[in-house]
Amino acid sequence: MASLNVGNLGEYLREQRRNAQLSLRQLADAAGVSNPYLSQIERGLRKPSAEVLQQVAKALRISAETLYVRAGILDEKERDELETRAVILADPSINERQKQVLLQIYESFRRENGFEVSEYADDASFVDEASYADDVDATADGPRTADGSDASPKDPKDHPSS
Repeated sequence: MASLNVGNLGEYLREQRRNAQLSLRQLADAAGVSNPYLSQIERGLRKPSAEVLQQVAKALRISAETLYVRAGILDEKERDELETRAVILADPSINERQKQVLLQIYESFRRENGFEVSEYADDASFVDEASYADDVDATADGPRTADGSDASPKDPKDHPSS
């Protein structure tokens, strides 16, 4: 069987497996793939599907997007963009609305800097420009708490004199 052009995916997988101190059989079991199939992937004889790569990444506790790039399924720029979005969406310190606004700002900066608009920008995780503008105008009234509510003191005597 001739080696396929899958970059250095096999070598990378072998290195990650060894770093995780897993045998080929242990990783195959954890990923739900056969031992011979995983061996062929590591040797560059098989090109796995995105689904198989996702299962292997989960078993190794590494980014599936990194494996997609190494397998030629995803390009490096797309991976970076996906990882940026994933970090924003996973941040527990900001609420859902703030995440959506932050993603909208991120996309507008990418457009401004001449990058293609991502296919991910059109999904439901993005807000429209008008609602973003409303959020920006709303913050002009004063400080906000993490949940977006008004952080200004309610009693006028609590405001320091200017």
